[in-house]
Amino acid sequence: MANKKIRVGVWGLGRAGLDMHCAELDSHTDKFEVVAGCDILPERLEELKKRYPKAKVYSDAEEFLADKKIDLIAVATPSLFHVDYDIRALEAGKYVFAEKPVAVTAAGLKKLQAAVKKYPGKLFCRQNRRFEPAFNHVREIMATGILGEIYEIKLCRHGYSFRDDWQTLQKNGGGQLNNWGPHLIDHALQLMESPVKEVWSDLKQIAARGNCEDHLKLVFRGRNGRVIDVEISGGVALASPVYAVYGTRGALICETEKEIKLKYLKPEFKWPTTPARDTTPSRTDPWGALNKPEWVEETIPVAPANKASMNDIYVHIYNEIREGIPFPVKPEEAFEIVRWTEKIKKQNPKFCKAKIKE
Repeated sequence: MANKKIRVGVWGLGRAGLDMHCAELDSHTDKFEVVAGCDILPERLEELKKRYPKAKVYSDAEEFLADKKIDLIAVATPSLFHVDYDIRALEAGKYVFAEKPVAVTAAGLKKLQAAVKKYPGKLFCRQNRRFEPAFNHVREIMATGILGEIYEIKLCRHGYSFRDDWQTLQKNGGGQLNNWGPHLIDHALQLMESPVKEVWSDLKQIAARGNCEDHLKLVFRGRNGRVIDVEISGGVALASPVYAVYGTRGALICETEKEIKLKYLKPEFKWPTTPARDTTPSRTDPWGALNKPEWVEETIPVAPANKASMNDIYVHIYNEIREGIPFPVKPEEAFEIVRWTEKIKKQNPKFCKAKIKE
């Protein structure tokens, strides 16, 4: 049983289903087999059939859910259908891999939470950027203590696009808050290393053609005093570093997830103990700094010790189902992202006018 492949059915054969889920599954054919797909568009079913000749294709969801050869269903449909399809798949007795956002409303989240209680251990949440190499390497550096006490972190994902697909419309649960938001809010909650005390937010529409926000600024403050500044934008022409971490003894910057620049005080450097001087500065040393910082500066490639890879998220699912090794992302952690998203929406009612039912 330990080496038995997990048979996967992909529900929704668009950008996420065919280009993301299937690509990841193709990297782990020793552990997974795509045995079925479901979509309302015949051309998408034909595309899956060409890719996996032995797979069955369905346009009828009930027939798809009744397929006894499916162990795990990857729900890769548009956002508004996530909650309903996740629950239906759970009720059919399947393991479920839930796309983000796991819910777009508080009401939908409540339904999904109830289903998880009814079917414990069956839902896996696709927070795949939890396994991003740069994120893991940044966490490892923070844990060493070389940067001192971390007081502020900046997370950015910038681009510029006149985007005009369904994800730019409020009625579809679109916008960057539901698109990239689940990834960077998850990063913020993990990097905070403390419960969040409050969030300030500002949402804008810059270049996208729908009626959703494509530029957002979120500032989280933790009970530990740490501040995490999050920017996600489709309207910034010159991108900021994806990570910046500021500590009392140094800082790091990661520009594009490829390398990390570090500048920190030498470990043996002693923090000044002399008090401030309430005297007139000398002409030769106007700043009056008796202790000069002694720095270490280096640039290192992104290479986390844990060898994390976003492409391995399916491996973690396999490890829980077949080996009993807990999946690193708990459903409650994905649910917490939705709760903060709801608070941010209330601060920005302009982008939350559409009445959405889940």
